[in-house]
Order: sequence, then structure tokens, then C-alpha cells
Amino acid sequence: MKKRLILLTVLIFGLSVALMSCVTTQVKPNESNFIAPKIELEAFEVPFYDGYWYIAKGVKPTKGDAGDRGAFLPMTFTFKITNPNQYAINLKEIKYSVVFDKGFVMITAADQVSNWIPPGKSDEVKVTTMITARSALVGLLLANAMELKAKGWDAWATLEKWWKGVPEGTTPVTLTECAFTFAADGVTRVYPYEVQAQ
Repeated sequence: MKKRLILLTVLIFGLSVALMSCVTTQVKPNESNFIAPKIELEAFEVPFYDGYWYIAKGVKPTKGDAGDRGAFLPMTFTFKITNPNQYAINLKEIKYSVVFDKGFVMITAADQVSNWIPPGKSDEVKVTTMITARSALVGLLLANAMELKAKGWDAWATLEKWWKGVPEGTTPVTLTECAFTFAADGVTRVYPYEVQAQ
């Protein structure tokens, strides 16, 4: 009986040491054990809207200087990032292009961030970008001129339709050429992502 008790005590002690070593052993990030995080677009919103307007440089303003200027349109994208790894990862950069009406690139941005996501957890990350009616018009007349002509669309009518349609949700907004850069202890990975915002 005494031998059994000693054997049982040694066995329990050995198991507890083994379990404690499992709990305290931290997994180190490396190229082979880095698992791609799950990226989801949770929300798209226009955080502030001041209507559609454009003032040509020949128009005398009530106050301030004359110039080709237009309304601004901020857009906020909220992503949910889930880290499936057994160690924390750092979201360092998000690159993306905002496309209207399934073909017209309005802006390409690269947001530098530093957002640590704990192992097995999720976090929300927001990025906000902005275009102006002037920058959108220039893009339509230059970079998107061929696409606009092929569709037979008028630049001014298209601009007004988009400006009113994006906040209302009637103009499709897509994120393309997205790249999310993650890092953990010297390991860096870039993952592509594409989604329709609305």
C-alpha cells in the first residue's frame, strides 16, 4: 500500500510538472507556424457628409479665395481581424484602392498602423480615407476617361450621382488591391484581400 501511494505521488508530481511546462512554454513565431489571420470587413460608413457642391475658380466666393474646389467625402472602413496564432501579431500596414461603380478607382491609400492582436483573439481596426469632388472629377477626366467614354457617361452627371449615392448606399463601393501586412518577432507576412463595401 505504501509503495502504491509513493508511486501515485510521483506520478501526480510528474504529470503536474509536464502540464506546467506546457502552460509556460511559449510558441515562437517563425515562417512555418505563421497562420494567416482572418480578415473581415465589418462596416462601411460615411462619417460626415456635407452634400454635393463644386465651385469653379471663376466664381467669386462669399469668403476666402476663388479656386476649383468641391465637397469632400470621407469613407471609413472597419475591419475585424482574428488572430489564429498562438502568439500576438502586429498589423502594421493596410494598402487599398477605393473603387466606385465596379470600375472607377477613386483613391489608393496606404495606412501605417501598429495594432497588436493577442493570440486567439479578434480586434477591430478602422481606416478612414477621403476624396474631394475636385480630385474625383480630375480622376474621371484623366485616369478614368476611357472607361467613362466607353460607358457613354457624362463626367459631371456621374460625379453628382456618386456623391449622393455613396452615403445613401446606392453607389457600389469596392475595395481592391488590398494588402494587409502583419509582423511577429521578425516574421513579416502580406495577405491580399478584396471585398465589396456596399
